[in-house]
Amino acid sequence: MMIREKVEFDYTFPYLYDEDQSVAKAYRAACTPDFYLFDANQQLVYRGQLDGSRPGNAIPVDGRELRSALDLVIAGRSILDDQKPSMGCNIKWRKGNEPDYFG
Repeated sequence: MMIREKVEFDYTFPYLYDEDQSVAKAYRAACTPDFYLFDANQQLVYRGQLDGSRPGNAIPVDGRELRSALDLVIAGRSILDDQKPSMGCNIKWRKGNEPDYFG
């Protein structure tokens, strides 16, 4: 399904299909979407939400939280430690493949 969507909408960014869920485990991913931002030294500097929007809360999708983190990285500044986690659908782990951090 996502392969068709990538073609249909002409995504120009890399797309990963994590068939064995090893990438999700390596990043300790918990839900979708889960945003990770790395600096020029490939250090994780932000893991959090896109913005404060949620289904039904009337807050517009504007990407404010992630955009702020991107702007700070581009400017060479530190990102605040107060990062709000993503909220979304939990990852559907294959039976017997659930990580130890999954509740």
